[in-house]
Amino acid sequence: MKKNVKLLALLTVFVMVIGLFAGCGSKPADTEAPAEDAGSEPAEQVFVNIGTGGTAGTYFPLGGAFAEIWNNNIEGINATAQSTGASVANINLLKDKKVEVVIVQNDIAWYTENGAEMFKDKKYEDIRGLCTMYSEPLQIVTTDPSIKSVKDLKGKRVAVGAIGSGVEANARQIIAAAGFDFEKDINAKFLSFGEASTGLKDKQVDAAFLTAGIPTAAIQDLGAQHDVHVVPIDDEVADNLMGKYKFFTKFTIPANTYKGQTEDVQTLTVKSMLAVNADLDEDLAYNLVKSIYDNHDRVVAAHNVGKYITKETALDGMSVTVHPGAQKFFDEQGK
Repeated sequence: MKKNVKLLALLTVFVMVIGLFAGCGSKPADTEAPAEDAGSEPAEQVFVNIGTGGTAGTYFPLGGAFAEIWNNNIEGINATAQSTGASVANINLLKDKKVEVVIVQNDIAWYTENGAEMFKDKKYEDIRGLCTMYSEPLQIVTTDPSIKSVKDLKGKRVAVGAIGSGVEANARQIIAAAGFDFEKDINAKFLSFGEASTGLKDKQVDAAFLTAGIPTAAIQDLGAQHDVHVVPIDDEVADNLMGKYKFFTKFTIPANTYKGQTEDVQTLTVKSMLAVNADLDEDLAYNLVKSIYDNHDRVVAAHNVGKYITKETALDGMSVTVHPGAQKFFDEQGK
């Protein structure tokens, strides 16, 4: 009898142990329950690096404004603007997947997609446009009143933009259209906007090329110490350029844009634009574009040219294939 009692006790203990382990085994189900609410968790972080230009130009402050807008309005975005050598350098960064968004001139973007000019034999067909922004007039600036035309640049020390920049490309085109040899007829200095301004102040250069929205900070800075003379691009040179390059149009820089510039100045212009790679997520591209126009006041606060960045003109001068995400936004606007 005692033997049976002992056996019964052992069985009872065994059942209790089994129940204890079964109870423990049920706990993971409770701890995993919150996984059903995973959709409420923050979106995965997406890094968006923006290639801009020199800190004294127009691209850099605009890029900073775009980064702030995107960080504040698109969930999961971590956007930053970085200073670069501008258009051509930005294209190379985009091709190498080192940045996600770039600010470029529309002519440089066209050369990229079509393998022309500096991108001959380096065609990159995967570039896509998000939107065009504002006119970027070609500005030739000097503090020497004796330089009155492009042809007066012969033999002068001329800042022609950073190596690989859109400014350099435009300088080469203008010098050629004037009938000069870029390598022989001018003493070219490859300087950024800020460096060119300093060079003019210190009399280390005689004139400087800049392609940027007006007013350009580097020229305004120069005007704080010297009268600024903006050299016109006359009809002969302008017509030569417009006959060869489809993106140039005539543009007038209004009088008093800069200190000492008392008259309107005739020049040419291209357009700035935002470009990305073809593989950028469609929803992300849509939101990047939409948030810019939804926060137009912040863009205007970043730079005076911001007032020209509107959805009504966002496809004017678009020189490459539009990204489908951006196109979706413009389709909704009836463009």
